[in-house]
Amino acid sequence: MSGFLTLRQLICLAVMIIVAASGVVSPGDLAFVVFSIFYMYLLFKVAFPRTVPPKYSLVLDPRNKILRLYMTASAIIGLYLPVAYIIHGILGGDNQAMKAAGPHVFLVTSQVFMEGVAFSDRFSIPIGVYIPVLYNSKRIFTAADWMRSEFSKVDNESAVSGNRIYVGGVIASANMAFWCFNLFGFLLPFYLPRAFKVYYSEPKVND
Repeated sequence: MSGFLTLRQLICLAVMIIVAASGVVSPGDLAFVVFSIFYMYLLFKVAFPRTVPPKYSLVLDPRNKILRLYMTASAIIGLYLPVAYIIHGILGGDNQAMKAAGPHVFLVTSQVFMEGVAFSDRFSIPIGVYIPVLYNSKRIFTAADWMRSEFSKVDNESAVSGNRIYVGGVIASANMAFWCFNLFGFLLPFYLPRAFKVYYSEPKVND
């Protein structure tokens, strides 16, 4: 990746700013993003310098059909459906939609933005793995908060339609299930070990 910011990163950055400006993102989530940036550079400088040519640093083949389907599913579940839910809620008078799903969308778009930086030819493979593992771990707790917010609408009197209550609960639950599997079934047992194997086994070159 030769450019610094891609179109996808710019779109995610715009969404991050809009959601953050809405006031639904906690200071803790904002601090988490800032921390991830500084810690990424610290790991790069101290622990995992770039020692292999970027073209030899692929952990998974991006042309793999199963991987592409998996990435598409992650985008639909983690980003498109929550954004559509928020937009529909704003148009339909559900003032809690942004508050409930906004932190999740903020962290997803932050992760996509940071992955675009970490997976560039400026950083090593472990740095690229660090971002999804860190953000996925954080978003499990955010998804849990989102689920509690959605299901609390069932018990409390609310002007929100019953369909929106169930749709919100389904989307939040789907994110909780998907990102738990992504972390514990894919990133930690499969992707992380493979990435370190590639990093430590490839021939080293001088920058």
